[in-house]
Amino acid sequence: MTVAQTTTSDGTLELTMTVPWSDVQASFDAVVVETTKKVEVPGVRRGKAPQKLAHDKLDETKIYEEVLQRLIPQLYNDAIKKTGVRPLISPKIELLEASKNKDWTIIARTCQRPKVTVGDYKKAVGETKGKKIWTPGEEKKETKPALDVILNALLSVISVDIPRLLIEHEVNRLLSQLIDQTKQLGLTVEQYLASTGRSAQSVRTEYEEQAKRTLTLEFGLEEVADREAILVSDNDIDTVVKTAKTDEERKGLEKERYYLASILRRQKTIDFLSSL
Repeated sequence: MTVAQTTTSDGTLELTMTVPWSDVQASFDAVVVETTKKVEVPGVRRGKAPQKLAHDKLDETKIYEEVLQRLIPQLYNDAIKKTGVRPLISPKIELLEASKNKDWTIIARTCQRPKVTVGDYKKAVGETKGKKIWTPGEEKKETKPALDVILNALLSVISVDIPRLLIEHEVNRLLSQLIDQTKQLGLTVEQYLASTGRSAQSVRTEYEEQAKRTLTLEFGLEEVADREAILVSDNDIDTVVKTAKTDEERKGLEKERYYLASILRRQKTIDFLSSL
């Protein structure tokens, strides 16, 4: 297999994989052998039917579908290793060429962490100190700014071009949450939107802006954490895991240690900014 790597103007990473027909044929033959063992022929015990008779009963379209299900994850993993890219999200797959007796061409579209530029965050956050309404007669004392004030200050010094695919991924996650929430309320999405005076397009636009802000802050906080060498230890994660109320919940947290580490690191970074 050969791999060509390109990045589009909107930040989409494209991995174009060319797979020799011989590799496809080998996978196809393997699937056929496995499938014929399961074919049922009247009067013949399963797995004992003559190969030609069993083969004639196979649906070639379904065989190729199985070939794709097997090949694509393997090809994509090999493409990542060859190119050294670090995808942030699962790929969108497109078959450009998938004809019999021809090399196959498959495109995997994903995105990597974009380049992030963070300005003088210490100054920006430091200038938020004391931004609180003060009533005459009250004793003046230094107070910590609200979280939103700190995050807005950080946001003002972050420059990053978020890949379009990543924004769409986050918007779809938010829309999925909305669907779940409306179901819990016993409403359809259409009923919920009507009750709030919004349209599907206005919600998508709203979520796109929300996604851009959330992702920009996440990348900005990661950059600050890198600069300040803010780390999360195993003990930090273990402390969270120990808060689990049931064995099932604890096992679930254990499986998500990497995700927990990212959340804890983000929180540590926010705490650091709050202390400036």
